[in-house]
Amino acid sequence: MSKWDDGGDMRGGSLGSPRLVTPDLLRSWSLPEPTGTKYARGQVLVVGGSCSTPGAVMLAGTAALRMGAGRLSVATAEGVAMQLAVALPVCGTLALPQDEQGFMTGERAVALLEDEITRADAVLVGPGLRGGDGTLRLLAAIASTLPETLPLVLDAAAVTTLPDLDRASANCLGGRLVLTPNTHELARLLDVDEVSEDDVARATLQISGRLDAVVACGPWIAAESGLWKVSTGDTGLGTSGSGDVLSGALIGLIARGASPLQATVWAKHVHAAAGDALAAQWGRVGYLAGEITSELPLVLRSLGGD
Repeated sequence: MSKWDDGGDMRGGSLGSPRLVTPDLLRSWSLPEPTGTKYARGQVLVVGGSCSTPGAVMLAGTAALRMGAGRLSVATAEGVAMQLAVALPVCGTLALPQDEQGFMTGERAVALLEDEITRADAVLVGPGLRGGDGTLRLLAAIASTLPETLPLVLDAAAVTTLPDLDRASANCLGGRLVLTPNTHELARLLDVDEVSEDDVARATLQISGRLDAVVACGPWIAAESGLWKVSTGDTGLGTSGSGDVLSGALIGLIARGASPLQATVWAKHVHAAAGDALAAQWGRVGYLAGEITSELPLVLRSLGGD
């Protein structure tokens, strides 16, 4: 049984009639109140990045703090860890072993992560990672180290690596796992060439049931309790780094104490509404992912989530 209570009136709809995510719905589904010290408001661990993609974990980590998480640790490739610590002085930084191409690799990394995993209230793996054997070994080792109920969010390459995870490791993640794939990554999870826009809702439901996970792709959110659809957002959200901001916003809310489903529903709406606010300033396209992070707490405040 889940340790989270999403409320008896907060079930999603069916494939034919999904529940729409609106400001009124969110105001009736209050987030845990942020009180106390930075430790009480939630400790987030973000694992990702590489020597060629250090910005992904910066965006995700910043978004987690903007959503109210209290403490941030970022684990990234040793070649950029020092630069990241300077660029993002609000986080604790862990330098993990990397291969000759600058990507994190192998089980040795997890030995360095054990203390942070033990302290964390939620873990995000994936922003800026490359797929392949190194990421598979990293994910398998993290899965075997996670405390039994610690929530895990997988994004980007970590999502596409999930089908290669051994069955025992994958099974132990059920009930506390959130996936944020794009349509290409969703197709990889289903082992098909592509998922059309018309089939995204059905595909998210299928993966959610198969993995006992909350799955968010495009405007759709699928969970054991049903299907949800975000009712805002526009094409400008399709910009480099936007997905990293979303996964960071999501993990920040989980660390604050929201259930994986509540955090996903709230984060998807807040992320999309932040894009709408920027579109009003800049136009439908042209704003940057880093600018989305600055809008997140303003949208949260408007919904009573701060």
